[in-house]
Amino acid sequence: MTTTAYKQQHNSGFALVAVLWLIAILSLAAITTLRVISFDMQLATAKVHGSRAFHLAKMGIAIGSNPAVERNDPLLHRFDEANNEEVHVALTSEGARFNINSLILSEDKTLIRSIFIRWGLDLYSAQDLTDAFTDWVDADDEVALNGAEFAEYEKMGRINQPFNRPFYDIEEMALVRGMDEVERLRPDWRNWFTVWSSGTLDLNEADAELISVAADVTPEQASIIPSTVRGIDGIRDTDDDEPFEDVGTALSLLGIGGETGQLIAQRFTVDDTTTRITSTARSGDSTRRITAIVRNRTGRPALLDRTTEIVP
Repeated sequence: MTTTAYKQQHNSGFALVAVLWLIAILSLAAITTLRVISFDMQLATAKVHGSRAFHLAKMGIAIGSNPAVERNDPLLHRFDEANNEEVHVALTSEGARFNINSLILSEDKTLIRSIFIRWGLDLYSAQDLTDAFTDWVDADDEVALNGAEFAEYEKMGRINQPFNRPFYDIEEMALVRGMDEVERLRPDWRNWFTVWSSGTLDLNEADAELISVAADVTPEQASIIPSTVRGIDGIRDTDDDEPFEDVGTALSLLGIGGETGQLIAQRFTVDDTTTRITSTARSGDSTRRITAIVRNRTGRPALLDRTTEIVP
């Protein structure tokens, strides 16, 4: 083979390798471009579905706020198979939860302490936490027997605490000294409390577990209350419901009366007018939830709180 032929063959080999590298680079660029376009399309679709889900959730709140809509009304549930959308609205009484501000301001330390003990805290830890709650809400800087004021929180590296005012939001309760142990023992503690109810626990709405603590009876004993309210079919919000018209009648079923009954009765009501409206809407793969707290929904409604969240 001559020198010239060898050089030509050598250059052709380099050219072939360069072409192959160029094809590989272009292919990689094309794949990357397609992935970017696909991602942008998915992002745009998610935004559209997210916006639509939020709009549907707002529609659900509007329906749930209508005083003519009952808690078992079919209008509260809508499924659109054609557009892959659905909306579910739940109407629940805020009176089904303990109003933490009312418990503290009424100085019902016995009940607060009993709740913590029921959750697994020992007596001394429950007393410490109960007093810490009192110090968090009261306006002075005097430390309760087992409480915590500014100096205690400063040692923990936290300034401007306690707030020395009622709780504005349930999440503020997590800031109280000792609540880390409650978080470990009872992660669902937020389901027990509210700051929006009229003040006392609604016997027609609360679960047996909460009633049992407030009435100082076992959950098994307390179960007769929600069982009676639900009626023969055992389903809430049906025609055979038998809600209590007064606290005394309900407590008599628990065998509670006399002077003790009068004290316990102060913890209950049968007609809390504060409603939690939870509207959960899905459009495609996007889900949004709006929660509104409304007082006097069936009279002259007043919006107390409204939160929006993205549901994973």
